Amino acid sequence: MAIHPTALIAADAQIADDVTVGAYTVVGPGVTIAAGCTIGPHVVIDGPTSIGCDNQIFQFASIGAAPQDLKYKGEPTRLEIGERNIFRENCTINRGTTKDQLVTRIGDDNLFMAGAHVGHDCIVGSHCVFANCAILGGHVEMGDWVHMGGFSGVHQFCQVGAHAFIANNTAVTRDVPPFVMAVGRPAEPHSVNAEGLKRRGFTAEQIRNIRDAYKILYRSKLKLSDAREQLAQRAASQPEIAPLVAFLTDSTPRRERVGIVR
Repeated sequence: MAIHPTALIAADAQIADDVTVGAYTVVGPGVTIAAGCTIGPHVVIDGPTSIGCDNQIFQFASIGAAPQDLKYKGEPTRLEIGERNIFRENCTINRGTTKDQLVTRIGDDNLFMAGAHVGHDCIVGSHCVFANCAILGGHVEMGDWVHMGGFSGVHQFCQVGAHAFIANNTAVTRDVPPFVMAVGRPAEPHSVNAEGLKRRGFTAEQIRNIRDAYKILYRSKLKLSDAREQLAQRAASQPEIAPLVAFLTDSTPRRERVGIVR
């Protein structure tokens, strides 16, 4: 363990033997940091927070601080972070509240660039990229492989599906389905995130099927219920669009559904 002598570590913090902690960093009570992590200088990590293996946290990040919610009264909520995430300078990641499931949860292999913010009670998948100053309001749910452009934001209680692309300076006020590129203030559907799908190994046929599904949803002038029915029929032979159908039919009780961008 390489802990700088100026770092302040709570007595009950659990830190793996090979973790590096930089100068003037503060690790509070109830924090667990697993093997292979690198914590830079001037970082503050509050608990209860658990951090998985091989995460990198750069200087001046604030991880696991109390939620920015006037209704929060100090309840023991928590933050859970998976493995191999990178949190660049000035990232802020808040714990959950009692108004949801008590937890903010982040998956694996995500990149949070400088100034990114994840609000209380958010669920972030894996392999996501938050460009500089991209932000999530409270209670946002984000799937895997989502890319958020710089200075983009997602309003509280919205949901963003897997492989979606949120363009820079975009303001998301409604749900963004999987595969969709959203642009504007407020966000509107622009196209399919085809380039991202290519990079992740989707075949030309799969991308074509996803494009056709997008046209049914956004270009056919069908009612949402009718478009959803057509897509469900196609999903039987085109499994790549099944996540889109599942997203459109999701009725998870913890979410206040706000409708999709359309």
